[in-house]
Amino acid sequence: MSSSFNQKTHNGRIALVTGAAQGIGQAITIALAERGAQVIATDLSLPQETVNKIGPGARAIRLDVTQEDHWHDAFLQGQELGGVDIVVNNAGYFPNRPIEELDLPTWRKTMATNLDSHFLSVKYFLPGMKKKKWGRFIGISSNMVGLSIPGMSHYITSKMGIIGFMRGLANDIASHGITANSVLPGLTNTLATAAQTAEMKRATWEQQAIKRIGEPEDITGAVLFLTSDDAAFITGQAIVVDGGQYRIG
Repeated sequence: MSSSFNQKTHNGRIALVTGAAQGIGQAITIALAERGAQVIATDLSLPQETVNKIGPGARAIRLDVTQEDHWHDAFLQGQELGGVDIVVNNAGYFPNRPIEELDLPTWRKTMATNLDSHFLSVKYFLPGMKKKKWGRFIGISSNMVGLSIPGMSHYITSKMGIIGFMRGLANDIASHGITANSVLPGLTNTLATAAQTAEMKRATWEQQAIKRIGEPEDITGAVLFLTSDDAAFITGQAIVVDGGQYRIG
């Protein structure tokens, strides 16, 4: 491991991560803590295991990202620590539904989980970031926005929406020293993909330049970079982290 990965690039920062109980969210939370951030790990169920892996100083809270009162409670917890500087919206909902079977409740739950959450996090945490003249919003999108996978029209819509919201948000907050970017992971080895057969996973990663399934830790580098001072001039961007599967065009 290079020395650069041992630097405390996030010392003094307070970071909140949604969907932090497992998978990519857990990996991001741990990585931010290793870089010196004080982290607030959130999930539908208390992400105690994530906090236990980090140790003293980390905080676990329950957060249903579709509920505004939950975001208000998370804001108050952040204020106790000095105010959240970094928000990583990772929580997602992704049931496969062919368009003929997709119903309005599923559509709305997908949008509430995958899109409303981003707006609500900005509503509550932007004012504090503006006072500090520093802040980072990261939306975890998906490389699926560029792939041909049936039964995911609702999910792809929400994940494209994250990219659009980060781009629009970037214009509104840039003058305050705050950036907004999205990260697009590819197929990653998590509980969410555990149901896929080895053949299905191989069919995906065979289309990549790097011939293996991604691990949660593979996604953390882009998030660490974009939430550091090194990325102060990068905003409104969509960074693909998928081993070279996504093709522009």
